Amino acid sequence: MSVIRQPEVLGRTTRRRVVGITAALSAATVETVGVGLWFGLVVGSRTTATALAGLGALFCGALLRTGVFGATVTDLETLVEPTRLGAALVLTAGWIVWLLVAELIGGSVGIAVGTPVLAGILTGQFALERRVFRPRAGDGAAVVPGVVLAAGASVLLATAWFFDGGLSSPPLPLGFTTVVVELAALHIGLLVFALSGVLAHQRRLQRALDP
Repeated sequence: MSVIRQPEVLGRTTRRRVVGITAALSAATVETVGVGLWFGLVVGSRTTATALAGLGALFCGALLRTGVFGATVTDLETLVEPTRLGAALVLTAGWIVWLLVAELIGGSVGIAVGTPVLAGILTGQFALERRVFRPRAGDGAAVVPGVVLAAGASVLLATAWFFDGGLSSPPLPLGFTTVVVELAALHIGLLVFALSGVLAHQRRLQRALDP
């Protein structure tokens, strides 16, 4: 009844939810593209050129994703302020450390060890990002998103290392020919990673937007 009597409260809540969901989709898209390009370039036989190209894609994605968060929760003036640039560098370094740890150990054990390492780094980076853009007493809002995104990353790495197959649709008639839609295992892993990104960013953005 109180909400009905105060429609502006319901309106503000709805706007916050719409903004949070839209920003989460944007952040997840940017992160999926950045991490996906980097991952695709370095997970196989890497060279100096591919490593540098992957690092550039990863850093640009981290900087843009940090910018999406900042633009959502506060007035964003520039992407290259030292503190904001530092948050993007921490995120970039976190992904590199995760892959190095997993590769040094190798196999399923490497993924099992790398996942909590990445979850811890992402949790710290999310907390840093929130402190940079919207200083506020910590409430543990970064832990669950960090774990969710790290779990998605572990699925992505597992599909690249252990699965060669994929999914394909039945032949679909299209005019004078037929079309078969195929998804490689890596594409499925990337899709899972993207979905985990949406869930993770939606949760932390919603918490950051709450008054």
